[in-house]
Amino acid sequence: MGLLSDLQNEVRDIFAAQWEMTKAYVVPDPEDLKLSNDAREFERATILYADLSGSTSLVNSQSWQMAGEIYKSYLACAARIIRSLDGQITAYDGDRIMAVFNSDTQTSNAAKCGLMINWAVINIVNPALKRQYPTRDYSVKQVVGIDTSEIRAARIGIRGGNDLVWIGRAANYAAKLTECRNDYPTWITENAYNYLADWAKFGGNPRQPMWTEFKWEAMNNIRVYGSSWWWSIA
Repeated sequence: MGLLSDLQNEVRDIFAAQWEMTKAYVVPDPEDLKLSNDAREFERATILYADLSGSTSLVNSQSWQMAGEIYKSYLACAARIIRSLDGQITAYDGDRIMAVFNSDTQTSNAAKCGLMINWAVINIVNPALKRQYPTRDYSVKQVVGIDTSEIRAARIGIRGGNDLVWIGRAANYAAKLTECRNDYPTWITENAYNYLADWAKFGGNPRQPMWTEFKWEAMNNIRVYGSSWWWSIA
C-alpha cells in the first residue's frame, strides 16, 4: 500500500470512529489518551496564550542571538509565572506559550498571570535587554489572551510524533486575542471577565477597575476586556 491509500484509510477511519469521552479534572499527558477518537472532557477550563509581539520584525532587524535571548527570557518568565499560579503548560509554539488553568479560581489565576507577565516584561526582561544591548533601540512587547469554556483534549499525530489538541472555544479565542493591540497587554473575553473574583477585577489605592471594556471587531463586536495594569512579583 502506498502513502495515498494509507492517508485515505486513516482519514476515513477517523471520521467513522465513535468518540470515547471521559470526564477530566486534571490536565492529561498525551500518553494518557489513545490515538483513536479518545477525548478528555473538562466541564470548564481557562486557557491562556502568551505571545511576543512583532517577532517577525525582531528576527528581521536584530541578530539571531538577541532574538533567541528575548524568546528564551520571555518564555522562561511566562512559564514560571504560569506554574506559580497552578497553571499547566500544554504547548510552546515558537514565540508563544499555551497554558490550562482548572482550579476553583482558575480564571482569576489566569488573569493575575497575565498581569504578572506584563510586570515581568517591564521590570525584568526589558531592563536586562537594555543592559546587554545598550545601543539597540528595541523593547519587548507582548500580549496575553484568556478565555474560559467547556473544552476537550484529544491526542493527535502519529506514533512517535504526537501531542494534545484542545478542542473548544476557549483555546481558539485565547489564541486569537493575542492579535489585539499591545498597549493593553492582557485581554480576556466577557465570559472570562464574569468569572473573575473582585481581587482580579479591581486594584490600586483607592480601588479601581483594572479592565477596560472594548468591542472585538474581528469577532463580530463581542465584548472583551483589556488591561494595561500589572501585578508586582515579590
